[in-house]
Amino acid sequence: MAKSSGTSRRKVLLGGLALGALGALGAAAYVRPKRVGQNHQPYFQQLGGALDRARFAKPTLVLDKAILEKNIAQLKRHIGAQYDYRIVAKSLPSIPLLETVMKGAGTQRLMLFHQPFLSQVARQLPQSDVLMGKPMPVAAAENFYRALNADNTFDHTTQLQWLLDSPARVRQYQDLARRLGISLQINIELDVGLHRGGVSQADQLTDMLAVIESDPALSLSGFMGYEPHVAKLPGDKRAHRDKAMQIYNEMLNVARDVTGRDLSGLTLNGAGSPTYRLYNDAEVPINELSAGSCLVKPTDFDTPELVDHRPASFIATPVIKALDHLELPGPAGVGMVMTMWNPNREKTFFTYGGYWKAKPTSPQGLSLNPLFGRSSNQEMYNGSGEIALQADDWVFLRPTQSESVFLQFGEIAVYDQGEIVDRWPVLNELFNPLAA
Repeated sequence: MAKSSGTSRRKVLLGGLALGALGALGAAAYVRPKRVGQNHQPYFQQLGGALDRARFAKPTLVLDKAILEKNIAQLKRHIGAQYDYRIVAKSLPSIPLLETVMKGAGTQRLMLFHQPFLSQVARQLPQSDVLMGKPMPVAAAENFYRALNADNTFDHTTQLQWLLDSPARVRQYQDLARRLGISLQINIELDVGLHRGGVSQADQLTDMLAVIESDPALSLSGFMGYEPHVAKLPGDKRAHRDKAMQIYNEMLNVARDVTGRDLSGLTLNGAGSPTYRLYNDAEVPINELSAGSCLVKPTDFDTPELVDHRPASFIATPVIKALDHLELPGPAGVGMVMTMWNPNREKTFFTYGGYWKAKPTSPQGLSLNPLFGRSSNQEMYNGSGEIALQADDWVFLRPTQSESVFLQFGEIAVYDQGEIVDRWPVLNELFNPLAA
């Protein structure tokens, strides 16, 4: 009797396990990835052909000039006549690229974030009006002035604003001005809600203004309040904008009380690519908007506010090896199991270089292998059997950002009307003003 009871329990248990396994298989079938691979669309076929004809054979940053110009036109249309436009140079780090945007947008205003790039811009774009986009160590400012050639037509007394964020930093720059016998324009960074630094208290601002106003070597040139959090916080973006602008206005009221003068003629800077579209016809204290990334549109800027801006930049990299299966180091059969589960791992492609801040965009359906890991030498991508890449074909990726990615390739391949028409050098970390 006991034996029969034990057998029955085992049958029930095995039956339950079988049903559980069938249920798991059914659930697995329901969530199993779908086959999504496609070959290059005509645009990328043409772009790859242009790279081949120009004899490119290494990872390359490609810029579509026609799309860039359309993005510039969109930005001009949105900004209109209500605001001045300042180009964020870190997002477009190339002198010819900056020249193209300056001409297309009708502005000489640049925002810079790096002293070697400031030295290069002062030499090669001497007509530019520069606002520094972050507070710089005073030693960096001194390096700039000591490297500034006497024959440089860039007038730092009228064309350069140093962004300062605290009373202590104002005093550092005051000492620098006295030691070098120069005058400095000071723009004050305001914390309007990002909480990454900048003036957040009225007494801080009062102390800074007292030093600036009392020293003839220093002059107040304006204020800057950066607010990218407005685009990322949940809820009504315009309500978040209004809160940031309320803080900005309160600080301006403090400054008016201290200085006793109208500040409307100063540089009152705000916004960025994620938020510049939020200021159409708004009643706000700022008089100029900054943006840069939206003109080349990396993936981090695929937002509803920028839907009418198109991607203009791509990383193109050759396929080094193309395999018709997936094989991984370690226990045999792991690659086969991954392929059985995910049809988008049927093929393997190793690219020339990798590990960029970028996402594969063409052919569609490529993805990194999570077990193989990343490589800046030969990156592994998997795709379905529909993808017909061969060795020496091109894979295209979209950068997630432009400010660091553009600098990794040495030059930008400019694509226009079906051909590579130019090669633009990027801003140089080792720029030597004496050799320029």
